[in-house]
Amino acid sequence: MKNKDQNLIESIADNELQSLIHLIKNVHGFDFGNYSMASFKRRISRIMDLQKLNYFDLRDQLVNDESYFDHFLAEVTVNITEMFRDPTFFKSVKENIIPYLKSYQHIKIWSAGCSTGEELYSLAILFTEEQLYERSFFYGTDINQDVLMHAKEGIYDLQKMKLYSENYIQLGNNNSLSNYYTAKYDAATLNRKLKKNVLFSVHNLVSDGAFNEFQMITCRNVLIYFDADLQEKVINLFYESLANFGFLCIGSKESIRSNELAKKFKLIDKKNNIYQKIS
Repeated sequence: MKNKDQNLIESIADNELQSLIHLIKNVHGFDFGNYSMASFKRRISRIMDLQKLNYFDLRDQLVNDESYFDHFLAEVTVNITEMFRDPTFFKSVKENIIPYLKSYQHIKIWSAGCSTGEELYSLAILFTEEQLYERSFFYGTDINQDVLMHAKEGIYDLQKMKLYSENYIQLGNNNSLSNYYTAKYDAATLNRKLKKNVLFSVHNLVSDGAFNEFQMITCRNVLIYFDADLQEKVINLFYESLANFGFLCIGSKESIRSNELAKKFKLIDKKNNIYQKIS
């Protein structure tokens, strides 16, 4: 007897999945061909299950309903994120990256695949506390316009702030995370000061190129959804986008697989996968 998860994964056949990828590329210009097929299949199957769609219904929606694709994209690319997720990572940024960045007059940070913005704002808070915010500018990019709108608003569920506060406390700060937001009813609105040096915009890691030079790039828990070739392509993009001796931060379950690419970076923190570009 198959469990529910197995049924979900098998709700779309491999040939149907490839046909859907081809259709999306031709109609909407988004190429999911190098995404991890196992992950992409699970997400498509979940959409079909939740929305009670069969394969032909889904094709019809994607072709004939322009507004539906935005919703589809939001569902298929959503990344789980939270403020100060993996506190040891933020401790490492504080100890290994920030002392180096303090020598710069102007600092540019790119949060790639930023989703709803929690990680970018976490870095903004960290840089504020290290007296670096005024010298810094934060770029948050994602393929998904819906999550970017959420990020621009900087309004989060007040219940989630309890978890975020627990993460923040683990950094060993004497401050309270509540200093950085205003609570009203069931929502927490981040302070305007945190948004002053922040810009969110659409960027597709699969097809778009470098757009600036950065001292720090974070892209955590995004590469795991790409196959090996696409991972290498994106790491190359990050390398080209980093200033000399700039820092690249990827997820704890991710790594630079290519030996040639690995030679271009110095490993700063193995546990948290923080690398520094070698000139």
